[in-house]
Amino acid sequence: MRRSVIRLALVVATLAPRAASAFPSPSLAPPPSRIDALVLAKLKQLGIQPAPASSDAVFVRRVYIDAIGTLPTADEVRAFLADPDPRKRDKLVDRLLERDEFADYWAMKWSDLLRVKSEFPINLWPNAVQAYHHWIRASIKANMPYDRFARELLTESGSNFRVPPVNFYRAVQSREPEALASAVALTFMGMRAERWPHERLANMAAFFSRVGYKSTQEWKEEIVFFDPDKAPAPRVTFPDGTTIQLSPDQDPRAVFANWLVSPKNPLFAQAVANRAWSWLLGRGVIHEPDDIRPDNPPSNPKLLAYLEQELVASKYDLKHLFRLILTSRTYQLSSVATANDPRGDANFAHYAQRPLEAEVLIDAIDQVTGTTEEYSSPIPEPFTFVPENQRTIALADGSITNSFLKTFGRSPRDLGLESERDNKPTAAERLALLNSGQIQGKLERGPALQALIRASVDMPQLVTTLYLTILSRPPAADELQIALAYAQSVNGNRRMAALDIAWALINTPEFLYRH
Repeated sequence: MRRSVIRLALVVATLAPRAASAFPSPSLAPPPSRIDALVLAKLKQLGIQPAPASSDAVFVRRVYIDAIGTLPTADEVRAFLADPDPRKRDKLVDRLLERDEFADYWAMKWSDLLRVKSEFPINLWPNAVQAYHHWIRASIKANMPYDRFARELLTESGSNFRVPPVNFYRAVQSREPEALASAVALTFMGMRAERWPHERLANMAAFFSRVGYKSTQEWKEEIVFFDPDKAPAPRVTFPDGTTIQLSPDQDPRAVFANWLVSPKNPLFAQAVANRAWSWLLGRGVIHEPDDIRPDNPPSNPKLLAYLEQELVASKYDLKHLFRLILTSRTYQLSSVATANDPRGDANFAHYAQRPLEAEVLIDAIDQVTGTTEEYSSPIPEPFTFVPENQRTIALADGSITNSFLKTFGRSPRDLGLESERDNKPTAAERLALLNSGQIQGKLERGPALQALIRASVDMPQLVTTLYLTILSRPPAADELQIALAYAQSVNGNRRMAALDIAWALINTPEFLYRH
C-alpha cells in the first residue's frame, strides 16, 4: 500500500504543468518561410499572438514521432541537444525522411485510408494484403510521385496477388460503381460523395461502371480488369461538370485518372496537401481533411493554395511537401497557446497537442523497455504470422491485432475515413496504463530498461537517462529532486525506484501525447 501511495504522489507531481522556463525556446529559430508569412498574416488579421518557438528537446521528440512514428533514443536526444549547428533542425528532418521507419509509418497511415485489411468487411485475403502493403511501403520508400501512386491504384489490371494496386477496387465493401466512385472521391479528393446530389455521384460512377472481376483456380485470387463487354457510357461527366465523349474501347478509369491528376485540376493536389498538413499539424487547413465541400472552406485559403502549388511544382513529391512543413516556424511553435482563443486552433497559432496513435504508443513502450508484442488474427493463414520483433507501425494487416490496439483506438480500416481512428482518451486506456499487468510486466522484465538501470553510475544519472529515454529531455531541477527523494524513501533500492519512476513517466500526458 505504501508503495502505491508514493507512486500516486510521484505521478501527481510529474503531471503538474511544467513552467515555461522548463522548456526554454532556442536562441535561433528557423528562418521564416512562405508558410510562416501566410500563417502570421492571418493571425495578425485576427489579432492573435502566435506561441513562441518550441525548445530543442520538445522539437526533437515531436519531429521523430510526426515524421517516423518513433521515439528518439536517449543517445539521439543527447546528440541533438549538444549540436551547436544552427541548421540542425533542418538536417534532422532530412535524415528522418530517409529512414526506414518513415516508410513503415506512412505505409501505416496510407493503409488506413486504403483499407488494407483481411476479410470481413474488406474483401481481401492475407496474401493479397501482404502484397498490397508491400507495394504501398515500397512506393513511399522510393518516394513515388503522388500522381503516379494514384494513377496506378486507379488504372492497373491483373491478379490481386500479383498486381498489388488492383486491391484498391477489392478493398471496397461493395462493387457497385457508386461505391467505387465514393471510395475514389474520399481517398483522392477528400470528399464524401455519398452527400453529393444523386446525379453528380451517378455521373462519376460511370467512370467505374466497366470494372470487371474474374476468379481464378487459385483460392481467393481474382483478376480486376477493364471489361469491354459491359455497356459503355457514351458520354461521361467529371465532378467539375465537364462532359466528354468516350469511345467504346476506352477504359473510363484511365480517362478519369488523367483528369484527376492533371496539374490543372486543383481538387487532387488540394486534398493531399490538406491531408499532409493535418497529419503533421493535427488539423487540416480544411477540417476535417476528408470532408472537403463548398460550405466547409479553408481557414487560410492562401496557405492551402501555396501548399498545392508547391506540390504540383515539385512534380507531386510528398517528401518535398513534408520537408516544407516540418522545417517551418509554424510547425515548430510551442504547443502552449498564448491566449484561449479557439480561432488560434483553427489558424495554427500553436502546435496541436494530441494523443499518440495506438501503434506508435505501444512501440514507444516497447522501445523504452526492450520488449515485444504478441499479435493474433482470426484468419488462419500463414501470412498472418508475425515475427517476434515486428514493430507495430510496420504491421501490414488491419485484422492482425491485440488487446492494446483495440483499447487504444487503432483504425479498423473499414471505411477509409480519418475518423475511424479513435484517439480520444478513455477511462479504459488510463486504467490499462495504470493497472495493466502487461505494462507492469514490460517494466519489470524489459531487458533494455534493466540494462539502463545496471549501467547507470548513480541515481542522478539513472533519473536523467530515464527522462531522456522516456520523455526525450533531461529532468528539470524540481523533478530530479522529487525522484531522488523517492529513491531514498525506498531505502535506496535503485531497481524499485527506477521502475516506479519509469511507470510514472509513461503515465504522464507528456509521454502519451504529441506536444
